Amino acid sequence: MVGNEMTNEFTAGAVTVTSRTVAVRGTKLHVHEAGAGETLVLLHGGGPGASGWSNFGGNVAALAEHFRVVVPDQPGYGRSDKPDFDGDYWTFTAGCVAELLDVLGVEKAHFVGNSLGGGTTTRLALDHPDRIDRMILMGPAGVSVNVLTPHPSEGLKILSSFYDAPGPSRERMAAFVRMMVFDPAMVTEELITERLEAALDPDARAGALRAVQSIMSSPDAQLWRYLHEVHHQTLLVWGRDDRVVPVDGGLLALQRMPNADLHVFSRCGHWAQSERREEFNRLAFDFFTGR
Repeated sequence: MVGNEMTNEFTAGAVTVTSRTVAVRGTKLHVHEAGAGETLVLLHGGGPGASGWSNFGGNVAALAEHFRVVVPDQPGYGRSDKPDFDGDYWTFTAGCVAELLDVLGVEKAHFVGNSLGGGTTTRLALDHPDRIDRMILMGPAGVSVNVLTPHPSEGLKILSSFYDAPGPSRERMAAFVRMMVFDPAMVTEELITERLEAALDPDARAGALRAVQSIMSSPDAQLWRYLHEVHHQTLLVWGRDDRVVPVDGGLLALQRMPNADLHVFSRCGHWAQSERREEFNRLAFDFFTGR
């Protein structure tokens, strides 16, 4: 099933951003797109209230100066469908992304995968290796194994208990967002409100829980077992102070992936693309252009 709904436009910085829904594999994906050139797909992280724009909206204008930037809401999140699916979340979503590239007329793209999106990107590299050129895995879920820090991490405990009784609250969302960053000044009341409103939607709650339960229960979601099969040029990006996917977990990925380098930002948590935005944008540009 392939089809599109009406396209909307708005501006971000100096670039025009389109917003539309694309149907792939019987699942509607909401997609933002901007810029021209080689295609760069940005896959967001999980957590309550997550979406492509909430994760990468602050990076799109800068990156769209050099690339055709595509920002989907992954299945179960944002304005995309929250479907039931067989197997593990990342296999299902990687198949959706591969078909999205077909719809967009893109043979091969660069990828940035943050957290949950890092797992999707890695699964795509395993199942559809010819669709990826270079990729950045930023605090990627499923790819790392904690070497020094306990498992589950502090962040995973907060994330997995967000919807537990008595249910979501502003206090829980504030604690979640503060845990994601190093600098507490980044946590604004507007950010808390935006994420909480998105998380309270019943469909969003069901989609996020379905994704997390799939990842936690499926052996195929243990992507670190297959990293030696990923030969793409890869940049592993971590915040030194990441409390969700601790940086020591990246050491296994660095050792097992044949063509991976590691970049660590100091004084930075799980959202490196936000906390170190300008540096991250330059790093991505240099990496994807081979500089």
